[in-house]
Amino acid sequence: MPQDLSRMSTRILRIPEKDLGKFREDEGQEKLGLWEVSQNETPGIKVLREAAHYLKTKNTPVAFPTETVYGLGADSTRSAAVKSIYAAKGRPSDNPLIIHISDLGMLRGILTPENTTNGTMGSGPDRIPEIYKPLIERFWPGPLTILMPNPTPSKLAPGVTAGLKTFGVRMPKSPLALSLIKLTGAPLAAPSANASTKPSPTTAEHVFDDLDGRIELILDGGPCPVGVESTVVDGLCDPPVILRPGGVSIDELRVCPGWEKVEKGYKDHSETGKSAPRAPGMKYKHYSPKARVVLYEASSAAGKDGIQAHDVEAFIEDRQSQGMPRTKSKGLRVGIIRTRYWKPAAGLRCGDFKKRETIKKEVDHETQETIELDVQEAELYDASGGVSIGKLMDVSIGEDTRSIAQGLFSALRELDRRDSDIIFVEGIVDDEDIGAAVMNRLRKAASQIRS
Repeated sequence: MPQDLSRMSTRILRIPEKDLGKFREDEGQEKLGLWEVSQNETPGIKVLREAAHYLKTKNTPVAFPTETVYGLGADSTRSAAVKSIYAAKGRPSDNPLIIHISDLGMLRGILTPENTTNGTMGSGPDRIPEIYKPLIERFWPGPLTILMPNPTPSKLAPGVTAGLKTFGVRMPKSPLALSLIKLTGAPLAAPSANASTKPSPTTAEHVFDDLDGRIELILDGGPCPVGVESTVVDGLCDPPVILRPGGVSIDELRVCPGWEKVEKGYKDHSETGKSAPRAPGMKYKHYSPKARVVLYEASSAAGKDGIQAHDVEAFIEDRQSQGMPRTKSKGLRVGIIRTRYWKPAAGLRCGDFKKRETIKKEVDHETQETIELDVQEAELYDASGGVSIGKLMDVSIGEDTRSIAQGLFSALRELDRRDSDIIFVEGIVDDEDIGAAVMNRLRKAASQIRS
């Protein structure tokens, strides 16, 4: 039986991503064929062994880092363990889960029907569809999820696929994740480790904020370097389609043999209807903070230079129409997330910025690369500039797409932590790199969109 989620004590265990394992590279060994966990009993390996034993024996998920976002993992072959993911997140049961593998040997094992031994290289036809091999060669391990046919009978718990005849699978790049999966001895079903509909977590602290008391273990490997979830593709149809944009762009996919005509198969707003989504993130509102989010598209002429003052006034009037005071006793709290063109305050009237804070988070332990959130606070005035109505909180997450992707979820969470009532976001053009993934997440988070 799943444990009582309300009674758990949540621990964060720090694990340096050094000397945790590697792929075997013997002569004749298939690339990515076998992940080997380090034999050195470092403190990090000992914690991973503890976590793997927990995953084998408990029906409560464990949070762990990948290169995209933190995942909430459980043994994908045990129904009770998989159900605990849905319980901890408050996730709809018709939203399928992605499984995470340590190597291609583990993938072939899952593609082999239950009670069948024929699944490894050299013992029959390869069960990995040919259409995916160019993608595996180029993008794995990394932020790409592929849809595979689910064999009958399947080794996966029914809750993983949510009744579909396919399952999503990826091989994460993080050595910590790969070693945890290998030590567990089974693929880990792992959606993002956040409460359902909330912004995805890119640090262990984000996970703790959402799931404290709902899970027992959070493995802290530092901030995630990509910052948005994996791209999900379906190559079992013709032409192939992208079901969710993410860390691999459509242009990168199109240079791979068989993927030259890949099409977009997703909507940027939550899909409606009774049918189950084909991939995570397609049907339900996702990535949303507590505050109302207003997104200004890059194509919005009205928002080219910043926020329209009437948007703030409309929010205040909406509060009044619901019987709420025009502003709270502490005043209205307005958050701004800037990217490329908006100036500080984004056109709103405010006093001098008196409080400034640069929040730095390391995203690559080897290169010491960091992401920075430049947060400023000032007194907020009405459109006339003569009446104080609250506080303005201004966050810059950089100008290049990679920095924006890395900082987006952290910025939404930071403004939520500062108790924002409404957050205005400057969108970016979504036809480059992972810009499509950034805008897809923002459109799903937004309560209103200005285009």
